[in-house]
Amino acid sequence: MARHNREGTGADQHGFEYTIGYQPDWLRLVKVSRTLDSGRQSTKTLFRNPLSRRTAPPGDRIRTSITSPDQGLDVEVSVYDPDGQVTRLRVACHVDTPDGGRDEVEFVIEGALPASRS
Repeated sequence: MARHNREGTGADQHGFEYTIGYQPDWLRLVKVSRTLDSGRQSTKTLFRNPLSRRTAPPGDRIRTSITSPDQGLDVEVSVYDPDGQVTRLRVACHVDTPDGGRDEVEFVIEGALPASRS
């Protein structure tokens, strides 16, 4: 039986804080990609599940939420995956910048946490 979602936090390349709602028996990590002021794209691990192996089956629905109040970002992804075939999700969002523009922020949600060894 799948366990309830947990929460974690992280900060991106620009110092924006995020809260990640995640399934402890599926999610491995969340990466964030942004374009820096120099124009170069940068990818950073935003959050890593403190567990290295799952302790229960992950269930048939993948649910992950990502929020950043400072950027007005509140996204939840839910994917029906009864056979456990999904290993990675990509989500791209537009956020407003302080100068009135818009930036694209991309999240890579990696899952398929391995089963416990017991």
